[in-house]
Amino acid sequence: MHFFPEPIEAYINQHSSPPSALLQELERNTHLRCLMPQMCSGHQQGRLLALLSKMLRPRRILEIGTFTGYSALCLAEGLNEDGHLHSVDNNPEIMDMAQSYVNRSEFCEQITLHEGTGLEWIKCLDEPWDLVFIDADKENYPNYLEALLPKLKTGAIILADNVLWSGKVADSAADDDETKALRLYNQMLFDDPRLETMILSVRDGISLARVVR
Repeated sequence: MHFFPEPIEAYINQHSSPPSALLQELERNTHLRCLMPQMCSGHQQGRLLALLSKMLRPRRILEIGTFTGYSALCLAEGLNEDGHLHSVDNNPEIMDMAQSYVNRSEFCEQITLHEGTGLEWIKCLDEPWDLVFIDADKENYPNYLEALLPKLKTGAIILADNVLWSGKVADSAADDDETKALRLYNQMLFDDPRLETMILSVRDGISLARVVR
């Protein structure tokens, strides 16, 4: 899937730091073996996640939505030496693939994958998160935000993928449940005085919110 004209996509990729050989292999295999391979973060989004994580140097990262593990490996690049990333997904069919790539990575001791729902694991993992990445069922984005905010430190960052939803969030004629949930999520970020927020037009839109309370 191309979110910009192909020449612009190619130019962006050519002038962005390349992913590791392991990430390139993982992206290829995701496209070969998985339904909806466009869910893989890929080069542009992956490098953004890695750079943000490296700037923050988080000790605790929570990812809601593992898919094949590409974004988890990118986020792990910035972990503090004693840091750990927990990633949650409710699709057991792809967890083995994600785990196999985590096991082959230099971050194998710093990443734990969990099978189950995001809301379930937000309750179970009672940690003060430094960085959260939401990329799961869109209808629950508002619920994830409400559950997460009490567990976030001042200065913590919340990232969420697909917040532009192929432009549907700005289309008044679009009224499906996913679009309505994403509109609500974006509005909640904007309205909450505990947060400062920005939507980045990378791929399908990534929101970046910082806790300022």
